[in-house]
Amino acid sequence: MTPAPSTAHTHQPPFEPEARLAQWVDTWADSLKGQPPVPCGVVHPCDANSLASALSAARRGLIVPWLIGPEAKIRAVAEQAGLDLADARIEAVAHSHAAAALAAEMASAGRIEVLMKGSLHTDELMRAVISTPALRTKRRISHVFRFDIPAYHKPIMITDAAINIAPTLEEKADIVANAIDLARVLGVAVPKVAILSAIETINPKLVSTLDAAALCKMADRGQITGGLLDGPLAFDNAISAEAARVKGIRSDVAGDADILLVPDLESGNMLAKQLEYLAGAAGCGIVLGARVPIALTSRADGEASRLASAALAVRLALAWREQRP
Repeated sequence: MTPAPSTAHTHQPPFEPEARLAQWVDTWADSLKGQPPVPCGVVHPCDANSLASALSAARRGLIVPWLIGPEAKIRAVAEQAGLDLADARIEAVAHSHAAAALAAEMASAGRIEVLMKGSLHTDELMRAVISTPALRTKRRISHVFRFDIPAYHKPIMITDAAINIAPTLEEKADIVANAIDLARVLGVAVPKVAILSAIETINPKLVSTLDAAALCKMADRGQITGGLLDGPLAFDNAISAEAARVKGIRSDVAGDADILLVPDLESGNMLAKQLEYLAGAAGCGIVLGARVPIALTSRADGEASRLASAALAVRLALAWREQRP
């Protein structure tokens, strides 16, 4: 019997996503030189990754961090990880729920312009944001992953894979609009949006195809602006011009998408994690639709992803100083 390879469980893809994330951050930090650092509420940074990421973002001149959480716990984490808190501002509260509530309060008062998730659960942070009227906008709150994938020719966004479980047509319109605004801030003049489904034709039994058709018509009528929409598109023809050609699809979006709108959270979350863990994608994440951008990553994400998410949020916050969508 041939023994199983002993290194199978430690295999890493050869694409060095951490290095590419670091390169993103360096590029973005360089582009922001001369801009003052943005006040950022780091919510419950009670593990080494989230605390180190916040302090690293501060060292690069991206943020002025307000560490919001139990002070004794934050200092214990810093001591254990060898992190210097000499210049840190700590807003002491008893626990993660209080940290989320205070962060939302500080953001609504204009004391901070960016929120950054620490080691608390996403729903704790988002519940505090959603329950603060001054942080709400006319749009649905949604999440965007930005990925650099070795097999694709440009960065791509996936939305929504973290907040909205089963969005309605109206909610999908907001999700698309949020992602288009972000892509434009990042320099994509007319973002191409592929609206995903399992197939590329309209089927009344498959609601995602009907939503895709409606969203495209909404764009035609000016209800969604700033981007070029097409759908329904299956994943293969959304990212492969050759797959679209073989299937007879004529589209300016197919094979060249900047944004992938997924049908629901389950499909989006699985797609994002497959790209990250099987395809060597380097990614970061941000929440849009609130009055402040929110750097939001998984608790399993490393320091590089958290730092890239913070840099992305800072870019958006600075753009919003000039013009809010």
